[in-house]
Amino acid sequence: MNTLNLSPLFRTAIGFDRLARLIDNPAADIAYPPYNIEKTGEDAYAITMAVAGFGPDDIEVTVKENTLVVTGRAGQESADGEVLYRGIAGRAFERRFVLADHIVVEGAELNNGLLRVELKRVVPEALKPRRIPIAAAPRTVLQAAA
Repeated sequence: MNTLNLSPLFRTAIGFDRLARLIDNPAADIAYPPYNIEKTGEDAYAITMAVAGFGPDDIEVTVKENTLVVTGRAGQESADGEVLYRGIAGRAFERRFVLADHIVVEGAELNNGLLRVELKRVVPEALKPRRIPIAAAPRTVLQAAA
């Protein structure tokens, strides 16, 4: 019997936590560059990507139509010597993450070969649930006499 594995879809979707927990199966999704998705608060998330060998000028982070795109272009090769073994990948990459509605990118930081992108769910006031007060009807003369 064949099973349908939807877990790769949820590894690139931010803000769909309940649905991901219901459907996600532990399966290995090996891709370059490796990344983590963390829930850092009730409405806050962070994506950490291992981008060793890339500098801030080599990486571009853009958001368009609920899609976060992280693109890396390999920098110039060093002419200092001959490389005998290349274990640190420096190839170009493009990684896309689907963002849920009202998820905004707060910022990105590159530190020690790790790119961290901070995300937050910001629901507009018009879409937040609000309590409607119930006013008591004015008493009529008949209700007051009873």
